[in-house]
Amino acid sequence: MTSTLLFPEMTEPQAGFEFPIPLSDKYRPRRIVDFAGLSEPKKVLTGFVTRPSNAAFLFCGPAGTGKTSMALALAGELQGFLHHIPAGNCTVDAIKDLAFSCWYVPPTGYKRHVIIIDEADQMSAAAQLACLSYLDGTNTIPDTVWVFTCNATDRLADRFLSRNRVLNFSTYAIQADAAKLLESVWEHETAAPKPNFARIIKDATGNVRAALMAVEMKLLAQ
Repeated sequence: MTSTLLFPEMTEPQAGFEFPIPLSDKYRPRRIVDFAGLSEPKKVLTGFVTRPSNAAFLFCGPAGTGKTSMALALAGELQGFLHHIPAGNCTVDAIKDLAFSCWYVPPTGYKRHVIIIDEADQMSAAAQLACLSYLDGTNTIPDTVWVFTCNATDRLADRFLSRNRVLNFSTYAIQADAAKLLESVWEHETAAPKPNFARIIKDATGNVRAALMAVEMKLLAQ
């Protein structure tokens, strides 16, 4: 029995066709200093890069304020070998496996390990407990920096919180600089008349990622 292709012209990949990069990825800051607003986190992390040590940070704030992007920028400036895990995959066994792998010297070209665990407020109590010994100095992994991100801390145990350096990512702190960022992106992408960037960031309630998506929609409508 032979089969008939519904769209035979699609049996070969289209050469030379690329989907455009979303603005939130295209303009994601790669250096700590390049983030909009966030003066206190930038100050602390810039100082940490000059004097790195084994440490654990908790980046806390609303979605779209740059927590994960800042963690990635920190990893880059620390020349860290990256382990990036969503909290949904952050089981007790996963933490133990991760800790075991980080006891090894980082690969050539890297100075340390950097572990990023997103949405840490979704971690189970058992997973939080599994992290404690690696964060409190009793079983600290050499040359390793942990970064947890979360939207709120109410689901995190006090003893877990006490072992992290908490940095707050506030929407209020980024709104003025975010409007300038949106304007810079617009000018780079088009010469069309500018929309009200302050209004866009306000409507996005300070969520820079959502604001960039709104700008992208306006660009598509040109």
